[in-house]
Parts: sequence; structure tokens; C-alpha cells
Amino acid sequence: MTGTPKYKRVLLKISGEALMGGRDYGLDPDTIDRIAADVRGVQSQGVEVCVVVGGGNIFRGIAGAAAGMDRATADYMGMLATVMNSLAMQNALEKLDVNTRVLSAIPMATVAEPYVRRRAVRHMEKGRVVIFAAGTGNPFFTTDTAAALRASEMGCAALLKGTKVDGVYDADPVKSPKAKRFERLSYRDVLTKDLGVMDHSAISLARENCIPILVFSIYDSGAFAKVLCGDGRYTEISEEGVT
Repeated sequence: MTGTPKYKRVLLKISGEALMGGRDYGLDPDTIDRIAADVRGVQSQGVEVCVVVGGGNIFRGIAGAAAGMDRATADYMGMLATVMNSLAMQNALEKLDVNTRVLSAIPMATVAEPYVRRRAVRHMEKGRVVIFAAGTGNPFFTTDTAAALRASEMGCAALLKGTKVDGVYDADPVKSPKAKRFERLSYRDVLTKDLGVMDHSAISLARENCIPILVFSIYDSGAFAKVLCGDGRYTEISEEGVT
């Protein structure tokens, strides 16, 4: 890492799709190992890191509901997918000698600790990476909302969202080459323009707790560390954003 990190404690939100790498489904070991190495690099600089991983690479609750499943049942299945991804990320981190704990919002003591806020804070204070699994533990809430909630509960100074692209655009840059990229946005900008980077409840929760959201490409090796130092390409969403 070059430079000095701007934040002492952060939450990294990774979409399940990011873990697929170039695959159409499931987990790509090389991608997981690279992300784990980036997390270790940040954590080794004294930054306290917690992580929320989505489950879209295995099962998306909203897609199941659209196919005719009961929405609550589909969402619970999606939460279980996040547990699988969290265990994979824990394994990758511990191969790099990074002490890691998975805390699940749905109790499953055989594979993960139950989520208890004070326990999670204590793990982070001891220098462990904490991975929050199973979303909020409730259906009808996305893992983006879970990330904003956990960031608020942990007292994180920033929420970093690792995506497939290097920031927030006014259209899909893959489909629209002329899509405009934003350097800074306000929470209100994201909500009123309906930019779709995170769901509205997640944006509103971050806004209420004055937690800036930094959106960057998780595919760029070392980008996590660069963004924490204010370098690299990313979009910052805060109260005083400028489009």
C-alpha cells in the first residue's frame, strides 16, 4: 500500500458475482485468492476490516421469487448462499495467515459464530477480519442493506463497494460506451437519479449515519488499498457530492 489510509475501520462489500471471475456460475479460486490478498494488504497496514459478501453467484433470492418461489423462502436460500461465499473467503484469508471470523445472522454454530455486535467489534479490535454472513437475517433485505447496517453497527468510517466497474456511471458502461462516470455524488443524487449502485434503503442508512460509500472495481488488483489512500479510480458518495 502506498500512502496513508484515510480510514481506521472500514467495511468492504463484495458482490457474489465478483467471485465468479470469468465463470458463469459459482466460485473462481484465483479471484477469491486475489481479493483475499488485497484484504490482507489493507489489514496489514493497521486498518480494521470487516466484509459482507453477496450470494448472487450461487442463488439470488429476487430471481427465485420472479420464477414463482415464495419470496421469503427464496431470500433465505440467498442468505445461505452468502454463508457459502463467506466460508470460501475465510478459507482464502486464512491460507494467507489472516485471522478471520465468520459471523452469521442465521444461527448455524457448526460452521460460523452467531452474529453478536459486541463480539464482532471485539474481533476487529484484536486485528481479525470479520465476515458477516446471511445478510441481515431477514427476508426482503438485500446484502447492500446488510452492508450499510453492519457498517453502522461497527462504527465504520467508510463503506467500500467492490463492483465490476471503476465507479458509478449514468448507464451501464459495458452496454453504453458513452456512459458518464461520476467522481463524486451526494446521497441525494444517487436516490433521485436512481443510479442503482445500491438499493435505496442502503443509501438512506449510510446517509443517516454519515458513512461515505466508495465504489471501485474489485477486479483491479490493489485497488482496495489505493482507494483507502484516496488514490486510484472510484466514485465517492457522501453528503456533499458533486456530479
